[in-house]
Amino acid sequence: MFCPVCGGRATGKVGTEQYYCWDCCVEFRKNKEGVQIFEVAEDGSLVSFDPHNQATLL
Repeated sequence: MFCPVCGGRATGKVGTEQYYCWDCCVEFRKNKEGVQIFEVAEDGSLVSFDPHNQATLL
């Protein structure tokens, strides 16, 4: 499984059709509509990924 954000292979399954990328620290979910990408907030909640604000991934 490749990460849709960074293309890395350091991904792991965390739920049903839900994955986490250890390289860029995002969580993503595959469904019929495509891929949903989330950032993990400090409190552990999922926040919709904003590709224009990638500074938070560094």
